[in-house]
Amino acid sequence: MSFSAFSQKSEYELIVPNLNNPWGFTFLPDNSILITEKEGKLIHFKNGKKIEISGVPEIHLRGQGGFLDIELHPNYKKYGWIYMTYSSSKGKGRGGNTTLMRARLKGSQLINQEVLYKAIPNTSKSYHFGSRIAFDTENHVYFSVGDRGNRDENPQDITKDGGKIYRLNDDGSIPKDNPFVKSKNAKKAIYSFGHRNPQGMEINPFTNEIWSHEHGPKGGDEINIIKKGKNYGWPKASFGVNYSGTKFTDKTSIPGMENPIHYRTPSIAPSGMAFINSDKYGKWKGNLLVGSLKFQYLSRCILKGNKVFKEVKLLKNIGRVRSVEQGLDGFIYVGVEHLGIVKLLPK
Repeated sequence: MSFSAFSQKSEYELIVPNLNNPWGFTFLPDNSILITEKEGKLIHFKNGKKIEISGVPEIHLRGQGGFLDIELHPNYKKYGWIYMTYSSSKGKGRGGNTTLMRARLKGSQLINQEVLYKAIPNTSKSYHFGSRIAFDTENHVYFSVGDRGNRDENPQDITKDGGKIYRLNDDGSIPKDNPFVKSKNAKKAIYSFGHRNPQGMEINPFTNEIWSHEHGPKGGDEINIIKKGKNYGWPKASFGVNYSGTKFTDKTSIPGMENPIHYRTPSIAPSGMAFINSDKYGKWKGNLLVGSLKFQYLSRCILKGNKVFKEVKLLKNIGRVRSVEQGLDGFIYVGVEHLGIVKLLPK
């Protein structure tokens, strides 16, 4: 065995083997894991065994769409609610769009399912569904929906779904202080707009700010701090270009629109993200972790305030890093396509 192979293997321990695309996962209070497989399965990994949960919603599997993120209610022990995003074909029109639902787990079955939000209209376009879920300290649920391939209309129009981050109360009702509740014809659930395809979102545990990252086109991946009612510029301002190499905008910054705190060119195709908020990794506490689908590594972002000071590559060539979470035990767990879920080992 070469030294490079040995050092790579010693970086992680395989916890849940043989997963195809673990798009999202979350830890139950007993430290077992609920895992969404993009193809439409919900897996409960407990005591070393995988149990497929029945009663999952009907999934519209197309391109980047499928069974997406999963998150527990902050007071799960009291309420038992589990929140999930997925692409659904229900409603008018061909194709599908991103949906947020909640349900409870009884044995190996989902019960009490409630759809809290369904983006419209359905579209047969196969990309930019989003979608991550996060909760703030007041139990508001945030979730992202990509622009659904309608770049020049959806992100900048608050009367349309797509290219947005939304905020709801935990029961799906609209918070009274949402930024556009009094705007005519606006989607009242919108919290921020001007996004392309946010596939990472976490509450910063040190500041309670909402941090998000999203895919750029050819270059221009962004990390943003999400603020109420703000416009994040897509596609009027971007550090990216069309996949053909042509430009769609000459602007990287526009007055009145929010600038990213960090951008990447070339694009790494970012997906899951998590903050290290435990002492398991020594001086890494406070770092931000971002998974790369394209280059197949985990980026450790060293922060100075709200700026990314330096990036260090971990788990090089492990595979497409789809999801990242800090477990109840303080260790970092990483979902990797065609591998499974691994535990990041401290140096």
